[in-house]
Amino acid sequence: MKLPPGALAGIRVLDLSRVLAGPSSTQILADHGADVLKVEPPSGDETRTWGPPFDAQGTASYYHGLNRNKRGITLDLNTEAARAKVLELLADSDVLVENFKTGTMDKWGLGWPVLREQFPRLVYCRVTGFGADGPYGGLPGYDAAIQALVGLMSVNGEPDERGGKPLRAGVPVVDLATGLNAALGVTLALFERERNGRGQFLEVALYDVGLTLLHPHTANHLMDGRIPKRTGNDHPNISPYDVFPTGSEPLFLAVGNDRQFSQLCLGIGAPELAFDPRFTSNALRSKHRAELRPLLEAALARHEGKALAVQLLEAGVPCAPIQDIAAALEDAHTAHRGMVVQVGEHYRGIGSPIKLERTPPSYRLPPPPGPDH
Repeated sequence: MKLPPGALAGIRVLDLSRVLAGPSSTQILADHGADVLKVEPPSGDETRTWGPPFDAQGTASYYHGLNRNKRGITLDLNTEAARAKVLELLADSDVLVENFKTGTMDKWGLGWPVLREQFPRLVYCRVTGFGADGPYGGLPGYDAAIQALVGLMSVNGEPDERGGKPLRAGVPVVDLATGLNAALGVTLALFERERNGRGQFLEVALYDVGLTLLHPHTANHLMDGRIPKRTGNDHPNISPYDVFPTGSEPLFLAVGNDRQFSQLCLGIGAPELAFDPRFTSNALRSKHRAELRPLLEAALARHEGKALAVQLLEAGVPCAPIQDIAAALEDAHTAHRGMVVQVGEHYRGIGSPIKLERTPPSYRLPPPPGPDH
């Protein structure tokens, strides 16, 4: 079956990036039709070793999750011949993505001041930890350290009164969001190039992206000066918004307005709570959340969690049972949305969430084999 051309069909990307943020951005571009050539050193991208699990060739699943739809080549950029090859490849490329330590590309004679003269239509995307200058400029950045530095860990975890401590998010959220922003930045630059025919340099720093992920905590602090505290699964601005026990498995409730609260109370057989003067608005529910919680728990204890979740969702109440990864991947809706994809016999991965009507994503190539294969 012939695959439809993607939205980025005809765009050629030279991917010099490694680990997570850069490769995730280029995989997004590749899923939507870009021809991505991944350049690895002779030792390979280090995520090939980040396992178990490993495939039959010894490549870790971590690498597989970030590098499909790419062709591969091995180059030692410490050599003059390899750098000459990069220049040769750039002559036919629209986009360059790299995440080397700041100054490395300039040292190799491949920095933006040089490349923009030789390749005026090139879009050059640099992914960094902190940017090139400023107090932290040029320092290496890593997801967990950025989470700590920008305040993400300070608001993640159980509160002090429950014995909680700051926690790293269970996924590399800063790296992944940086990849999304890098892919968005590349497409913005390509769109702008259509207007004036020139490429441009763009930089996406993990530090900047980490700060953008702190809503609503930064918005709250900038308005009233409060320093946010850890609230576990609870929400600082909304109530009820937390995990609640039921007669079976726990349920996450995310009740964002008064109509939803009224429907929740009706659905759990406690309609009177919606008229209690302590709970008639979100502001009041937030103020009296400690009083509201045991009343909800008492009503929820009479229900089976998964069945109640379906009933409440149909009534317009945001909620869900807490599933593990296996259950989520096996969920019928995951299959319906085409979110687990297969390429060939041995590769399975998570599909693109961007569902364009005329130019949908496609899954054409498994990740490149290792340098020794």
